[in-house]
Amino acid sequence: MTVHFYFARKFLWIFLGIAMVFFVLTVLVDMMEQLRRYDVEAVGFDKVVGLTLLRTPESLYQLMPLIIILATIALFINLSRSSELVVVRAAGRSGIVSVLSPAGMALVIGLLSVSTLNPIVAATTVQYETQSDILRSGGRSALSLSQEGIWLRQGGEAGHAVIHAGSTNTDASVFLDITIVTYAQEDGPQQRIEADSARLVEGGWELANVRTWNLNAGLNEGAKPSSEATVTFPSSLTADRIRERFGTPSSISIWKLPKFISELNESGFSARRHQVWLQMELAQPLFLMAMVLVASAFTMRHTRFGNTGIAVLTSVLIGFSLHFIRNFAQILGENGQIPVLLAAWAPPTASVLLALGLLLHMEDG
Repeated sequence: MTVHFYFARKFLWIFLGIAMVFFVLTVLVDMMEQLRRYDVEAVGFDKVVGLTLLRTPESLYQLMPLIIILATIALFINLSRSSELVVVRAAGRSGIVSVLSPAGMALVIGLLSVSTLNPIVAATTVQYETQSDILRSGGRSALSLSQEGIWLRQGGEAGHAVIHAGSTNTDASVFLDITIVTYAQEDGPQQRIEADSARLVEGGWELANVRTWNLNAGLNEGAKPSSEATVTFPSSLTADRIRERFGTPSSISIWKLPKFISELNESGFSARRHQVWLQMELAQPLFLMAMVLVASAFTMRHTRFGNTGIAVLTSVLIGFSLHFIRNFAQILGENGQIPVLLAAWAPPTASVLLALGLLLHMEDG
């Protein structure tokens, strides 16, 4: 157990060091992107730094498999150069047993990243999108789902509007039982609009069977409404932008995702993307463990055998290939070509089996 704890602790410190390097690089690269996108004199340098820090957790989360591979390579090359692996094997411990501690640590890191880092990434992603919308357009659009239906908020220089719909179709282009309350800039409600249905068209909402109440000072909401067959309500929202508001599963915490999937289904939206994402997040620790096994299969040998660079390159390329296959399976699952569970769990399981086969071949021939 002492050797296992030693290898696990060493792997953890190497992982944290590489993660810190990637954090610094990600901040620098993303800051250059934010400086190119926004006028520093207009928005302020502190806003640019804030946006950069909000986006960094998502980038690091996506780089987690690469960090695990590099940490495993660094660990076993270090152990080989110091002849610690030779001593461990001479003591009667096989190389495969030596892999258990870093693989177990990768599994723990995966569980912590899914349970802890995932909610942080979701929160920072939403905050980044909100701040970006404010800086780009001066307004803010938002969407939320609840048991009472769908809530939308659109903003602009003239004011904002709160929109409620009972349900919608799968592509978010037609909304039923819709209510719109408009607000003036820094003022109270101005109008209440109810319609049987609303269709998103270029430049706004096309409302059908419309009733309108004037809510200006001196009038009450119970006054007789004006009725019209069709009305076009101006809006910068589009079906794509609405789907983006809840169509990015990474912006929702894994702890809230099951309830959100249920609300999507009740509202008439397709929740397949979110179902695939949920299962892939649950399978993430297994995939990270597979990355450790793949990298160790090519680096658990003494450096005197040579070709260390080729072994490192091969392990990285295989890791990238497995990651590409996993993303490809995700796309197939989201499009309905393969079942959700197969898309999420087949690539990590196959990666572990492939890595074990390579490890057994390299160690025992």
